[in-house]
Amino acid sequence: MDDAKKENLRQAALDYHRLPKPGKLEIRATKPLANGRDLARAYSPGVAEACLEIKANPTTARDYTSRGNLVAVVTNGTAVLGLGNIGALASKPVMEGKAVLFKKFANIDCFDIELNENDPEKLADIVCALEPTFGAINLEDIKAPECFIVEKLCQERMNIPVFHDDQHGTAIVVGAAATNALRVAGKKFEDIKVVSTGGGAAGIACLNMLVKLGVRRENVFLCDLAGLVYEGRTDDMTEQKAAFAQPGDARDLIEVIEGADLFLGLSGPGVLTAEMVGKMADTPAIFALANPNPEIDPDVARSVAPKALIATGRSDYANQVNNVLCFPFIFRGALDVGATEINDEMKIACIEGIAALARATTSAEAAAAYSGEQMTFGPDYLIPKPFDPRLMGVVATAVARAAMETGVATRPIADLAAYKATLDGSVFKSAMIMRPVFEAASTTSRRIVFAEGEDERVLRAASAMLDETTDKPILIGRPDVIELRAERAGLAIRPGRDFEIVNPENDPRYREYWGTYHEIMQRKGVTPDLAKAIMRTNTTAIGAVMVQREEAESLICGTFGQFLWHLNYIREILGTPKLRPVGALSLMILEDGPLFVADTQVHPTPTPEQIAESVIGAARHVRRFGVEPQIALCSHSQFGNLDCDTGIRMREAMRILDAQPRNFAYEGEMQTDAALNPELRHRIYPNSRLTGVANVLIFANTDAASGVRNILKMKGGGLEVGPILMGMGNRAHIVTPSITARGLLNMSALAGTPVAHYG
Repeated sequence: MDDAKKENLRQAALDYHRLPKPGKLEIRATKPLANGRDLARAYSPGVAEACLEIKANPTTARDYTSRGNLVAVVTNGTAVLGLGNIGALASKPVMEGKAVLFKKFANIDCFDIELNENDPEKLADIVCALEPTFGAINLEDIKAPECFIVEKLCQERMNIPVFHDDQHGTAIVVGAAATNALRVAGKKFEDIKVVSTGGGAAGIACLNMLVKLGVRRENVFLCDLAGLVYEGRTDDMTEQKAAFAQPGDARDLIEVIEGADLFLGLSGPGVLTAEMVGKMADTPAIFALANPNPEIDPDVARSVAPKALIATGRSDYANQVNNVLCFPFIFRGALDVGATEINDEMKIACIEGIAALARATTSAEAAAAYSGEQMTFGPDYLIPKPFDPRLMGVVATAVARAAMETGVATRPIADLAAYKATLDGSVFKSAMIMRPVFEAASTTSRRIVFAEGEDERVLRAASAMLDETTDKPILIGRPDVIELRAERAGLAIRPGRDFEIVNPENDPRYREYWGTYHEIMQRKGVTPDLAKAIMRTNTTAIGAVMVQREEAESLICGTFGQFLWHLNYIREILGTPKLRPVGALSLMILEDGPLFVADTQVHPTPTPEQIAESVIGAARHVRRFGVEPQIALCSHSQFGNLDCDTGIRMREAMRILDAQPRNFAYEGEMQTDAALNPELRHRIYPNSRLTGVANVLIFANTDAASGVRNILKMKGGGLEVGPILMGMGNRAHIVTPSITARGLLNMSALAGTPVAHYG
């Protein structure tokens, strides 16, 4: 890297930390403090009530304060990253970064605490004195051997988890990578020879963990700056190193590397040479974890051992050993069960969860975050990526279970499956609101045909359907293209074996399909030749014909192309006097709850009758999500104050709705702020039928509805489920090109729910 590029990177990093405000953290209140009443509750005199409750029962601190979700990251700055002993103050950016990772990956609040204290016993005294404030302690960047003393003293004296991440976080991720590397190589822990360089905190912890996983201590060879740790050595020795002292005359790395199955490097660049790699066993695992430059360049290692399984500490190589795969989630599980410690069983559960996740099909979200990278289990994918959203549910649940099984949980969780679902819901924003839909879909098995079966998002959704639902995906597309793209995406599913496929270029049902289409469309100008051409080229029409012929229960289309183009074929092929599109309903999942918006696609300027139909359809579909509808008919007019076009049409729609009894709440016409602000609405119209905030907004034209939907999605952080095509009896749904694989899975669950479930 040239000097100019280095300077640009340096300046970019400094700007990131300095702008728009210094640092990476701030404190935000979780309760309102807008008036005297709030102040009286938050501070004097109301705060005394919470204090007295905690005094009477200390365990209630979790109920009345943030302690149960608060971790301290504590350091004295004596062993920071690759920077060494830079002192407590200079380490603060790193500790702030650690706190950000806790929040980002596990929603754990965190304070960074940098201490000017190098005496391990005094440092332990300070940390122990913090127990009333925090639910757990993360020790960080404290040099060896002092870190061993600090951790031991704190664990003995504190009744909350104390975890030195440099030791155990690294050991856990190394354990997961080693577990999968040995699986790929066809070896077992108890049979391998391990050679390690680096006798610091992380290196010792990794070796101890490998021994717990089954490696024989006599097969572990530890080298440091003074050479091999051997029996009788006195130079630069510690109690922790001495546990791995070897008998015999060998003294150097090159003497013990021969026949090694696993090289574990936590030292510095250039320590492992190509010559040494050549002496290792077949299919060696080489974990060169020194940062920023590994003990050996992966390309050099592979030039000598092409089948080597290589991991580094860098993100620009495959198999990055990154502690973020572990520490947020082990703390999440420990905090949630009120663990008094993080024991070996919890660490091993963490290892097993991480390793198993790498062997599973990769998630669509992880694939999107690492676009272009191959993420199929094997030599270049031994451990998951940090942004794999499944880590939270899988790892934290495994840790919580281990804590309960070993008796260190003070608040056991009765239903771990529900706990995992809650964790997944905090990561997958749609998980909680979609739960009733998935539960309804699980009561039956429906065939869902996807028109754009070659799209990777569809392939991922189909894979997830097979894993998570009882529905059966049918994909329209070319078999060879689908198989190639599934393999490239790291998916185990294959056409013909795992799901049915319709090949537009060569399907035995082609004659029947074009015949059915021609029969439907022959009086609408479609000739036999045109019907044949459409059944070769138009996958939406093919899917609709399949539903019409009862070869599938529902069609999902629209991952590319314009909504109304797809709607035209659905209306023509599947429409009946009773089944016709009445509107498109989009569910927007926001931070403060769900909000439904209609009609976002179908009727550009709906008539009052069409608006009323959208309202009735929306009420029915909203209840599918376990939500009681509070529907606002939105207009520029406010309860009759303007005779504008939207106001007139909304008032007429209200008269149509009022003509018959309805079992849901609706009100209009009103502006959007009145719909979402009950106090404002009450001032304007005290006799409103709605209670609270409206959760369904019905607009008088698609421009307004789609505009609101897109603003909420792009600027409001909203996640869209839908659009749901109302009025077609769940026989077809048209998504939008921006939909994700998770969105397609959600739509398949909606399509997989029989109409009887929601009226």
